[in-house]
Amino acid sequence: MTDCVFCQIVAGDVPADVVLEEPDVVAFLDRRPVFKGHVLLVPREHVVTLPDLPAALRDGFLGAAQRLATAVVEGLGAQGSFVAMNNVVSQSVAHLHLHVVPRTKGDGLRGFFWPRTKYADGEAAEYAARLRAVL
Repeated sequence: MTDCVFCQIVAGDVPADVVLEEPDVVAFLDRRPVFKGHVLLVPREHVVTLPDLPAALRDGFLGAAQRLATAVVEGLGAQGSFVAMNNVVSQSVAHLHLHVVPRTKGDGLRGFFWPRTKYADGEAAEYAARLRAVL
C-alpha cells in the first residue's frame, strides 16, 4: 500500500534503522521509542491486525519476535522486555506491528502509559547496529 508508512519502510522508500530483514518480516527502531532500542516488527505483507495475519506467516513472525526479545537483552544490556501489539484501538499505523521494548527494573514504565524519548544524532544507528550484531 503506497500510503502506509510501514509498507514504505519495507520497500526501502522511507529510511529506517533496520535491525532485522527476513523474507516475511522486517524489524526497525521506533522513531519515538519508549526506551532506546524499542523495536517494531512488521510483516512485509500489508496486514492490518493480528487476526488478519495469514497462518503461513505466524510462526516466522513469532520466531522473529522471540529473537528480538532476546536481542534487546543480549545486545543492549536490558534485564528483559515488554512485548505488545495493538489491534485497531491505539494502533497508530494501520499495519500490524509488534513492539519489543527493552526493560530494566525501575525504568519508570507503569501500566500502559508509554512515555516517549528521542535519539541523539547518530544514536539510533548505534542501537540498530548493536541489535543486528546479536541477531
